[in-house]
Amino acid sequence: MPSSSVRSFTNPDDYATALRQGTIGLTVTERGRFRAKLCQINFHHLWMQRLSEELARTSHVDGTGGRTIIVFRTQPGPAMIRNGTEVTPDAIARLSGGKSYYHHTTGPFAYGGMSLPLEKMVSIGESMAGRDLTPPKDDLTVIPSAEAMERLQRVHATAGALAEDAPSVLAHPEAARGIEQALIQATVECMQGEPPQTDRSAARHHAAIMRRFHSVIEEHIDRPLYIPELCTAVGATASRLLRGASRDGTEAVSPTPSYEHGSAGTAP
Repeated sequence: MPSSSVRSFTNPDDYATALRQGTIGLTVTERGRFRAKLCQINFHHLWMQRLSEELARTSHVDGTGGRTIIVFRTQPGPAMIRNGTEVTPDAIARLSGGKSYYHHTTGPFAYGGMSLPLEKMVSIGESMAGRDLTPPKDDLTVIPSAEAMERLQRVHATAGALAEDAPSVLAHPEAARGIEQALIQATVECMQGEPPQTDRSAARHHAAIMRRFHSVIEEHIDRPLYIPELCTAVGATASRLLRGASRDGTEAVSPTPSYEHGSAGTAP
């Protein structure tokens, strides 16, 4: 039975628990009161989310398998970075199920996500697009045509508005099926875009540094950490560490870091 919910959060722990991304460790990296809004819709096969947050944050996600996932920005704004690669407003990210990744933002932001069972995505790719849409081994960023991206944004926003203003429409099986098919069609069209030019070796090296960085932060959560000791623990020079943290929107390497922490486990 299709269902939907729209919730607001002021506690990062509660928010992390509600997200359908995997096992999440979430750290707010900006001073202020945390606020987030989460819209979730379960169609017959497709699950979707619309999220908005008011503070910069960084998170480590241990993803769960079984579904293929796409993520995209729903509004322009501060940077949104996954594993060292920025997701620009004109792009979608195809994520591999069951893998770990880092997700950073540099300020207030909004994004959307959708997922389908792996076998469903494969069959849709064969029947609707005539191509293999098996999730990539490594996460892949794609730049769809402007028309395809606009269509996906429009249908996704319409579904979110119905969840907020007319949830009874989404609860109707036939209405939900029609919206679900429109979202799937728009998604398939976007997936036929072209990947931007990226340096994957640099991205992997960056992700390794950030894994060590966040591990050190979590081990010393009860006290501030300063640049010299961070460099020693992480095994990176100050310039490299500062470039990596700045690229990811992480403010933890400043002399007076301020943290709020949340972590939770949930199935997507």
